[in-house]
Amino acid sequence: MTKRRVVITGLGVLAPNGNSTSEYWDALTAGKSGIGPITYFDTDKLSVKIAGELSDFNPEDHFDRKEVRKLDPFTIYHMVASKEAIEQSGLNQSDVNMERVGVIIGSGVGGIQTLEEQHSVYSNRGQRRVSPFFVPRMIANIAAGNLAIQHGFQGPNNTVISACASGTDAIGSAFRTIQYGDADMMVTGGAEASITGLTISGFANIKALSTRNDDPTAASRPFDLDRDGFVLGEGSATLILEEAEHAKARGATILAEMAGYGATDDAYHITQPAEGGLGAIRAMRNAVNDAGLSLEEVDYINAHGTSTPFNDKTESAAISSLFGDHAQNLYVSSTKSMVGHSLGASGALEAAACVKAIENNMIPPTINYTTPDPECPLNYVPNKAIETDVNVTMSNSFGFGGHNGVIVIKQWNQA
Repeated sequence: MTKRRVVITGLGVLAPNGNSTSEYWDALTAGKSGIGPITYFDTDKLSVKIAGELSDFNPEDHFDRKEVRKLDPFTIYHMVASKEAIEQSGLNQSDVNMERVGVIIGSGVGGIQTLEEQHSVYSNRGQRRVSPFFVPRMIANIAAGNLAIQHGFQGPNNTVISACASGTDAIGSAFRTIQYGDADMMVTGGAEASITGLTISGFANIKALSTRNDDPTAASRPFDLDRDGFVLGEGSATLILEEAEHAKARGATILAEMAGYGATDDAYHITQPAEGGLGAIRAMRNAVNDAGLSLEEVDYINAHGTSTPFNDKTESAAISSLFGDHAQNLYVSSTKSMVGHSLGASGALEAAACVKAIENNMIPPTINYTTPDPECPLNYVPNKAIETDVNVTMSNSFGFGGHNGVIVIKQWNQA
């Protein structure tokens, strides 16, 4: 079977450092952090008091107050980011068969804000006070369902949950759906609204989070010797994937080509990566092979780069092992240095950054990189963006449970 080519025709972003794709990209290339003190709730009893919250975002600018009460924030984020992507793609203005348009998104924890809130209501006030919207607000698949209802998308619709690889795996699954002929267009990406006291407590108690409460913008420092954990973030990013001939037939602007996807599992440990990053190596190799490219053609890797001691050295070892001598020619950066780790949304945000890198021939930096780690020996684009030709990009996402998801996005070439 000849694989159908898949292109990207729309992007939408909500991130801690930007409430649109253009704001996000401008902030990334300027090295602007969106990390600060937590304002959503009282942190007096928490050891971690910082996060990457959305800034100047008001749901009532997008939905009426009654509708907001029916939706968890992760659904709101997904629907707002998707609106931007849909409008850029022209999907909302085209004569498209809606039975051939689907939705696949990723979310690590879905409606955890709703779960935490309603558990408190139940514990303190009993069953009768629990909202009848509790379940349809909380369930992780509801964001994709609500988007389909809002726009009339009647094609394949599901939600991927693979921890921090969820967004990347969702994009890969949407890619496959079009390749296999089950849809012509897919709305895909990830959404997360997990900044809650319970989530912070859970990650803090396994020593995964940075405790640089006195210096929030410097707390996320991937690949730096003095890194001490990740910073929890939130947000959403949406990509419109489309079969190439379908996009050309309706005159859509093609931003880039979705070229390859690889997924593996370490089968090693519930939270730690396998020694030497063996699962990551296989996922990266599979993605490059799927794209029909050589390793030497990859220009830039948007790394998983969480700022945890284990991840960063393991990912660096995996890249070095797989790419060999070419590893020294690669640009590798972690945009989590600026927005934190948004769990299931992170892969989608990073995929959007890859598309913009190709569009602008510019690679966003890893900020807060001041002290090199001997176990992380690559070019991490320290602190300042670099202008260079960018034709082929890779985006890595690795999650608890040993999940590894990797996508390859390249410059569109009609030939």
